[in-house]
Amino acid sequence: MTKPSLPELLHAAVTAVGGVERPGQVTMAEAVAEAVDDNAHLLVQAGTGTGKSLGYLVPALAHGERVVVATATLALQRQLVERDLPRTVDALHPLLRRRPEFAMLKGRSNYLCLHRLHEGVPQEEEDGLFDQFEAAAPTSKLGKDLLRMRDWADETETGDRDDLTPGVSDRAWAQISVSSRECLGATKCAYGAECFAEAARERAKLADVVVTNHALLAIDAIEGAPVLPQHEVLIVDEAHELVSRVTGVATGELTPGQVNRAVRRAAKLVNEKAADSLQTAAETFERLMELALPGRLEELPEDLGYALMALRDAARTVISALGSTRDKSIQDEDAVRKQALASVENIHDVAERITQGSEYDVVWYERHDRFGASLRVAPLSVAGLLREKLFAERSVVLTSATLKLGGDFNGVGASLGLAPEGTEGEDIPQWKGLDVGSPFDYPKQGILYVARHLATPGREGSRGDMMDELANLVEAAGGRTLGLFSSMRGAQAAAEELRGRLDKPILLQGEETLGELIKTFAADPETCLFGTLSLWQGVDVPGASCQLVVMDRIPFPRPDDPLMSARQKAVEEGGGNGFMAVAATHAALLMAQGAGRLVRATGDRGVVAVLDPRLANARYGSYLRASLPDFWYTTDRNQVRRSLATIDAAAKVDGK
Repeated sequence: MTKPSLPELLHAAVTAVGGVERPGQVTMAEAVAEAVDDNAHLLVQAGTGTGKSLGYLVPALAHGERVVVATATLALQRQLVERDLPRTVDALHPLLRRRPEFAMLKGRSNYLCLHRLHEGVPQEEEDGLFDQFEAAAPTSKLGKDLLRMRDWADETETGDRDDLTPGVSDRAWAQISVSSRECLGATKCAYGAECFAEAARERAKLADVVVTNHALLAIDAIEGAPVLPQHEVLIVDEAHELVSRVTGVATGELTPGQVNRAVRRAAKLVNEKAADSLQTAAETFERLMELALPGRLEELPEDLGYALMALRDAARTVISALGSTRDKSIQDEDAVRKQALASVENIHDVAERITQGSEYDVVWYERHDRFGASLRVAPLSVAGLLREKLFAERSVVLTSATLKLGGDFNGVGASLGLAPEGTEGEDIPQWKGLDVGSPFDYPKQGILYVARHLATPGREGSRGDMMDELANLVEAAGGRTLGLFSSMRGAQAAAEELRGRLDKPILLQGEETLGELIKTFAADPETCLFGTLSLWQGVDVPGASCQLVVMDRIPFPRPDDPLMSARQKAVEEGGGNGFMAVAATHAALLMAQGAGRLVRATGDRGVVAVLDPRLANARYGSYLRASLPDFWYTTDRNQVRRSLATIDAAAKVDGK
């Protein structure tokens, strides 16, 4: 029997999920198959509506080697595991003459811990563990959540937090989950044989396709202890998010609260001298943090250096003591000890890293209204790490709707540690960039309007002219507006102003869960939704409910963002253009994602309005515009209001 061709397989899969074959999807599938066969790397931009999931799943399944698919959002993980993979596997089974297995794998803290559930949570003030179910008032929100989770534990097959609906707060989940550092290990745990996290790992070892998230992929790459099973092909979906997720995993933090928690956890388990030295170091650190001013620490202040060395040394002593003393009077001593060890090791590792003062790290103070000051350390760049750990051993396919910035892939490639496309040389990963386009007719479906007549936005202060423009646009559109703001303060000010001016419902991020807000926004065309970062990438509302997407300003990183400004400075010191490489690339990615909220289906029509004249007037404006979908472009406000009114009238005729 002849081997089925890729177009045959793709056709069967698309039919099975009830989709429509797109030329871009076919091109993508062929390029993925070629990259996998040649053990090469591919960056592929596939616009919304291309059907990119099948564009990579079909060639990956046909290849027959184990594949890891890493994605940034929960929604896409779910879509892959609950919809795309089951249907695709069913459709391909008769053609491939085998049934590929698939599994989902996340970090340990995403799974219910049976030991925590049955034995209790280590108590910091007293010896041993306490029963969190007894301790929480049964009528409180926490108490109700805990009781619901206990019932769920008896019926769940996966123990995966995301299968618990409705969800629970982080505080409630922390009562029944452990981090990988706190875990006793399957062989030492009384519940090891039934452990949900271990079961997920075992399923992943047997699967042909393992679906995971960027964070676990980063942990696998950074920590050197393999979490993911051996695989020949890695597919990174939503790849525009990868650098920030890897940076997040590689960032260390110290706060007085976290240090004091570690002291309390360890105090009962070690000799008095070791406990006192950690307590003294913690108090010194806390006093310094009370005076900390936000900003980058290019040089480590002397007093902070001494405080961190004291913390590091005291933590090291406690770690040794924890390993050599036993106390049989403590209930479930192993669990209590393991949690204490995890807390103290984290303090030691971060303090050590900051005192070592690597030129490749950025250290800064942050201040939070609710949580106080924190000391943070992050890598100046993750490009070298990604080049070494991601591209060395396997074929890698990176895909997203936004990878081509300013007309090529080299900007995103550089952030991933890749030399410009086509660069030859030993130890230089070879890669190809491919834009398979979009099934949408952007020039006919959308308008990009730049409010060129407005004043350039300053760092602070009200923008009265911008508020007038926003109100006029929302009025012309009849509501139907997604407002994307560069700060929460901006979103709140606009919501307050427009609620006073217009007779339209204005929803504001933070006033309800994101899921509820999006549901309400989609259900009522007159409603507007205003918010910040997560809305720029997380909203999928096709149809007449979203016909105007407004961005208040170009979303450059804040000038006082320590990590971004350090990265910009490093590029400049290396002879490059730091502003374009860091700030403009950051803004271009976000704007491309934001503009992508407008057209989600072939019948969608609307306007992306940018209320920042720099997009039309500044030198870098053309680079940013080249990163956006190819909408019809105008700076004529009267033309745009007429267009919005026409789109609104047409939607009303259709009853939407």
